[in-house]
Amino acid sequence: MDSTTLRHQLLTLATSHLWTWDHELLALLDHKRAEPSDPTSPPHPVVTITRLGDDELEELAADAEFVARLDDQWQRAEAYLADRVTDPRIAYFSPEFGISERIPQYSGGLGILAGDHLKASSDLKVPLCAVGLLYRQGFFRQRVTDGHQTERYETYEPEALGAVDSGLTVKVPMVRHEVTARVWTLDVGRIRLILLDTDVQPNSRHDRHITDRLYSGDRRHRLEQEMILGVGGARAVQALGLNPPLYHLNEGHAGFLILELIDREVADGATVAEALERVEPRLLFTTHTPVPAGIDRFDHSLILGYLKPWAKRWSVDVSEVAELGHDPEGPDDEFNMALFCLRAAAMANGVSKLHGEVSRDLFGQVDKGAAIGSVTNGVHARTWVDPRIGEAFDEVGGPAWADGDAAAWERIAAMDTAAIRNLRRRGGETLSQIVQERTGTTLDPEVLTVGFARRFATYKRADLLLRHRKQLEKLLADDSTPIQFVFAGKAHPADEPGKALLARIVEFARSKGANNRFVFVSDYDIAVAQAMYAGCDVWLNNPVRPREASGTSGEKAALNGSLNCSISDGWWDEMATDLNGWTIPASGLEDPEARDAEESKAALKIISSEIVPTYWAGGEPWGDPWIERVRACWRTLGPKVTAARMLADYRDEFYQPMLDALTER
Repeated sequence: MDSTTLRHQLLTLATSHLWTWDHELLALLDHKRAEPSDPTSPPHPVVTITRLGDDELEELAADAEFVARLDDQWQRAEAYLADRVTDPRIAYFSPEFGISERIPQYSGGLGILAGDHLKASSDLKVPLCAVGLLYRQGFFRQRVTDGHQTERYETYEPEALGAVDSGLTVKVPMVRHEVTARVWTLDVGRIRLILLDTDVQPNSRHDRHITDRLYSGDRRHRLEQEMILGVGGARAVQALGLNPPLYHLNEGHAGFLILELIDREVADGATVAEALERVEPRLLFTTHTPVPAGIDRFDHSLILGYLKPWAKRWSVDVSEVAELGHDPEGPDDEFNMALFCLRAAAMANGVSKLHGEVSRDLFGQVDKGAAIGSVTNGVHARTWVDPRIGEAFDEVGGPAWADGDAAAWERIAAMDTAAIRNLRRRGGETLSQIVQERTGTTLDPEVLTVGFARRFATYKRADLLLRHRKQLEKLLADDSTPIQFVFAGKAHPADEPGKALLARIVEFARSKGANNRFVFVSDYDIAVAQAMYAGCDVWLNNPVRPREASGTSGEKAALNGSLNCSISDGWWDEMATDLNGWTIPASGLEDPEARDAEESKAALKIISSEIVPTYWAGGEPWGDPWIERVRACWRTLGPKVTAARMLADYRDEFYQPMLDALTER
């Protein structure tokens, strides 16, 4: 193989992003990676390959073993990508996509879910494309200084994230002018992700910063980002020559695409009312919001200026456009994005069975509120299962485990006990190494490890166990049946209560009572999460019920053999059994302080009287009763928590019925 062909194949594989769930491919692409100055921030493989000099390429081309590995990966990728989606029937819109820590275009659960949605769509050959924004500074990198979170932003070039310039731009109307957005594409396996970026000429300095950071800035900044995502996204899809019949809104952030779809119908002679009727069958809306405070709202004093260009084009008063987002139970001078999307869409869903119930109550003031369904979130198995665990699963159960095949999970659950213990031990060793590198604290990989990692929002109650601090300290001081805790997560830059919550966790981790068995790992990202899912024995989740719409971190942990200890909320509410984990009983008390105290006490009781004795049964780690619970976890949850199951649900319950109905019109 000559060096030119070698470089071409490596770059093609790097920009396919199959390596985000194929660890052998990633190892191949990283073969010549220079050690980064910041080991917590390895570069995208495109950067590594682009930096290779002619001598290095010639050296690789002469390496028979490397060329054989490359040839194998090339053939596998060619076979997989032969079915690329070129004529998508569904356009999936989301403000963020979590594909890899090397593509920092995500902040948390919504983006991680969106990334898994694309990967599972690729695996299942769902005819889908996706639309988002390209943030030049991504989401913030976290530092903990004097016990408090600080934020720093890095600037990224799109090409260094694997994005390709389409050569196209689109224009999006704002108040008195138009903003230009460049259209980038990024392949996620068979799926094309379309990204918009306003850091281009001839935009003003203000407009060039619209897509600078994820979830940053004031309300105007947020509104303008959502205009670019919705309107610009719909126009980018069209500019690329695509004409998907169905649009899927992952939350209300992209809701302004409805304005663009209405506009196209009005341009064809429809009234606004007629346009809404024509657009409705083409829209699916997924809500992730279990409480009113989580809904995007814009005051009329801000949004009316952005709606006026549309009202003018449609020859209607701006109040008629504003009425589309009116909440009959809210202020008259407010535009509610969730209600806007719900009114416009033919179908809508929550993200767990419980959340579906909550959503039907939350949106009961709208006619369509009572019809909200649900698809419980799932996770892309090969992304989140540790490579060594995945290899063992392939060997024992066959490859279909990643698609949620029940028979494969039955075979996995029957795995040799010693093999299960070895996998747990190796996961603990990897986590211990990362904790040592990032905190200086040494964890024992054989000690019972409880993990908690998620956004530091107050309703997630990261400090719940600290309500009974002395009891927690007593647990941490026990050398006969030791236990250790690993916490990680970020607070939103503007969330001062969330930052205070994080500071309390950091303070306790540094206290004498923590006994070096309670650590906080800073700068949480996908890589840290993957290590925690494989290395923690218990996954702790204690939100205020029912404020966790779904949650997926516990699903990822479960696939790796970690047992959940959770409030009965989100996905856990419908999937928990007596053996696959532990459920913290929810308090019936209305007073928040009393409720939290009661649930803290209940959680600590479960940990001390059930979890610890089960883990250390027989005086050794991962006692036989523990292994039986791991088997029950895999047997009962493996078939249910994968994104393959989630995408099959979307396909069968929403996508295909809606596409069929459009065909019949």
